[in-house]
Amino acid sequence: MGSLSRSITVRPETLLLSVPPRRPCPATRLPHGCAQLSCAVPSPESPRTGDTQGTHGRLGAHGRSHPARSPQEPAGHGHLLQVRPSGHPLRAGHGEQRVEGAPGQLRWGGMWGDVAALTEPSPQFGRTEVIDNTLNPDFVRKFVLDYYFEEKQNLRFDVYNVDSKSCSIYKQDFLGQAFVALGEVIGSQRGRLERALTGVPGKRCGTILLLAEELSNCRDIVTMQLCANKLDKKDFFGKSDPFLVFYRSNEDGTFTICHKTEVVKNTLNPVWQPFTIPVRALCNGDYDRTVKIDVYDWDRDGSHDFIGEFATSYRELSRAQSQFTVYEVLNPRKKCKKKKYVNSGTVTLLSFSVESEFTFVDYIRGGTQLNFTVAIDFTASNGLPSQPTSLHYASPYQLSAYALALKAVGEIIQDYDSDKLFPAYGFGAKLPPDGKISHQFPLNNNVDNPSCAGIEGVLESYLQSLRTVQLYGPTNFAPVINQVAGTAAQVTDGSQYHVLLIITDGVISDMMQTKEAIVTASALPMSIIIVGVGPAEFEAMEELDGDEVRVSSRGRYAERDIVQFVPFRDYVDEAGSQVRSMARLAKDVLAEIPEQLLSYMRGRGIEPRRNAAQ
Repeated sequence: MGSLSRSITVRPETLLLSVPPRRPCPATRLPHGCAQLSCAVPSPESPRTGDTQGTHGRLGAHGRSHPARSPQEPAGHGHLLQVRPSGHPLRAGHGEQRVEGAPGQLRWGGMWGDVAALTEPSPQFGRTEVIDNTLNPDFVRKFVLDYYFEEKQNLRFDVYNVDSKSCSIYKQDFLGQAFVALGEVIGSQRGRLERALTGVPGKRCGTILLLAEELSNCRDIVTMQLCANKLDKKDFFGKSDPFLVFYRSNEDGTFTICHKTEVVKNTLNPVWQPFTIPVRALCNGDYDRTVKIDVYDWDRDGSHDFIGEFATSYRELSRAQSQFTVYEVLNPRKKCKKKKYVNSGTVTLLSFSVESEFTFVDYIRGGTQLNFTVAIDFTASNGLPSQPTSLHYASPYQLSAYALALKAVGEIIQDYDSDKLFPAYGFGAKLPPDGKISHQFPLNNNVDNPSCAGIEGVLESYLQSLRTVQLYGPTNFAPVINQVAGTAAQVTDGSQYHVLLIITDGVISDMMQTKEAIVTASALPMSIIIVGVGPAEFEAMEELDGDEVRVSSRGRYAERDIVQFVPFRDYVDEAGSQVRSMARLAKDVLAEIPEQLLSYMRGRGIEPRRNAAQ
């Protein structure tokens, strides 16, 4: 037998078998960061030498694979790593694997890989190079993926022994596979995750190591201030009303407006306020790209008078951090007409500073822990759990509306909770044995430790509570909000961030107290997710959401928007018996969490702990 090799192919996985692979997001929806994924598979009898890198936003995958050696395998075998979506399983037998779609071939040196579009039936993110004669390959190839916090982005890593010159995967020997959610990699300690390879009956397949890291491409923010001197006078009865317009140059030589300053009235020597702009907006990350700045005199009718222009670049602007830089404002028409024309004034760069724009992943990688708490509505307005009309009713064939909502959202959030232990409470029920009404009773009946093991543990405790408590009322949110807020207030240095998930039918009894609790909680490291089940109109929940009008109480306004409300009925069919898209529900519920976390960190001047992410 000749020298054999192995490689790993990486493909995205869908959340459910009935859900197709995620379509590319529209241009207006940005990922929450940029990430790169690497992979390694160490064998049990050999040291781990590889790692996998991946991150928030764009993700790249790099792999090392180390499957266990079988008695029949020569020591010279190598690996190939393939990433693909679940819902398109491979068979476990040799030579029986099949990859739908026709990926384009890439060849460089002695390495090879396949890349396929996400819209193909069984899309590949790509394949690693092939590494010969080793059971512990360290893959160099990385894969770049978009990372979305609110989506369950599953990956499947397939390991192959390449003993054929064919580029077709199904002609190679299958060695094992691992199923991993991207969120698990990002949420793991130091962004490093180890997972056992499976898929070959009766054989130890080894393990795979994954490391996620965010790609920090053009994430700086610039703050600058400019002033002008002796600008041309344009107004007949006064001086000029000048303002600046910034344009970045495009690849085709055109210009795109990227910033406009405020208007400074009736002066030829304006001083504009400092302003902030992302470097990617100013020059698209190209420090030498031309930045054109026009100077105008503002007119009420919109026919602003052109005073002049000048050009610079990000690199040139950045040199002015230690000294003033003066630009001549030139008017090409006046310059052509007047022989003695010098300029139409000058613009001076007074200050220029650059700061990093931290992302959600920066904080997660820096050690910020997300802690999720669940609160479920046990009030009588939900109906008797034994009746099919009840929102708590679970038939032998399907979960209740409450359980469906909990499962859909919980499967996403548990990837980011390090210990997978979720404090879970109920509210609005009479508790045995004395029938006392409680608005924050632990679902597991353990007051000292209300945490449940994983979302499955929460579901189990929820179903057990339905059998032991009496649904009653009223529907009070404030106690459980204050409970989580009290925990959040204990650590405010950015190392802990709390998310409270409330599932309710929307009939709230303590609106004033809830608003007060939200206003207080807005100053703490926490967010609140409300999922409304049932046919109610949910006007009160929309008011608490605060997207249009910031929540206020007794003259105090919430420091930031921390509440996200989603009506569950928007995601089920007309009969209310099936969820059209569990993934879309989770996505819409969780979409605001990254920005809410960032708003807290920015407001407190908290930067990610870089040493924790090393």
